[in-house]
Amino acid sequence: MTRLIVAAGGGGDAIAAAMLSNALYGDEDPAVIFTYAWDRLLIDPLPGPRGAGDFTGLARLTPSVWAVTAETKPIPPAGSTLPRLAAELPHTFALLDPYEGAVGVTRQLQELVDHLNPESVDLLDVGGDILARGDEPTLRSPLADALTLAAASQVSAVVRLLVAGLGLDGELSADELRPVMGPVAHTFTASETSAIGAVLEWHPSEATAMLTATARGIRGTCKIRDAGLPVPLTDDGPRVHEVDLGRAMIRNTLARAITGTRTLRAADAHSLRVCGFSEIDYERTKALRPAEGPMRRHVSEAVLSHLDKLEAEERGSGVTHTTFRHLAEALNLEGKQGDALRRLLIASRPEQHVAPLWRMVER
Repeated sequence: MTRLIVAAGGGGDAIAAAMLSNALYGDEDPAVIFTYAWDRLLIDPLPGPRGAGDFTGLARLTPSVWAVTAETKPIPPAGSTLPRLAAELPHTFALLDPYEGAVGVTRQLQELVDHLNPESVDLLDVGGDILARGDEPTLRSPLADALTLAAASQVSAVVRLLVAGLGLDGELSADELRPVMGPVAHTFTASETSAIGAVLEWHPSEATAMLTATARGIRGTCKIRDAGLPVPLTDDGPRVHEVDLGRAMIRNTLARAITGTRTLRAADAHSLRVCGFSEIDYERTKALRPAEGPMRRHVSEAVLSHLDKLEAEERGSGVTHTTFRHLAEALNLEGKQGDALRRLLIASRPEQHVAPLWRMVER
């Protein structure tokens, strides 16, 4: 009995899909997870998502779909977390390649449905930005979700849309999303997070980290990447809601606009028109932007004094927790330096590590 879960935005959605697979369907027959390789600049220095041509060692599933395995490697300088996920989790990770637009994504999804004949097909989004209209001022990453939503609306299978952790991606608030939600399909428990706990010790996902934290009972306000939008950690966090797929399509202007696109460039052009920005252009600009303040070559205990100042400022604005990704960006650290920061902080101040988040304190 095969289950297919589409990770709407890739990245942390794929990890949440693994947790959902275990929670709803058991761990004896892990789901096939269809996901992007779009890890943003912290992992992958190249703007935009990675396609099949950016990897070696893929395993063919269908004429258009490849599986990422533990032996798969991104072709430098590209980076990807998917091979490590494939090595550490029992699920099959099918690569969603968006370079032929929504038409290509639809073809890939239909091929998977035909090949697997799954018992169920779920489209999972953590946070809820898959329900964005496109004009929200806090919206940041609508394209990946819009592509998967457009594809899910066109395949022959019945697709159930699930939204976990209302507002946890820091884009749309829980209050904006709540009127659109259907029934609660599941509420994650602390014990269910153990399936992905080890992965979140190294993966930079913020929304899924906060989903896990709320399932473990952590409450407060968390500051995240880039602009550091404050995200409330509430009882909404661990809930998974069903949402009517047709209603989501009516609401998501971008998904409707890109349904017939045959290239990622064309889909991104619609994003610029509908939403007023291109997240791929944003990544391209950010990759070229000089860091604010000196980039640190080494992570040493001297970083702790900068952390003390940061914690004092953010505690003063009501922040109780943050992500390791935000700390790395705020302290101008890149790539493996972020991993070194995590190890240093946990070793030197273990009482502040409320896995997978960091608790802010005043000194």
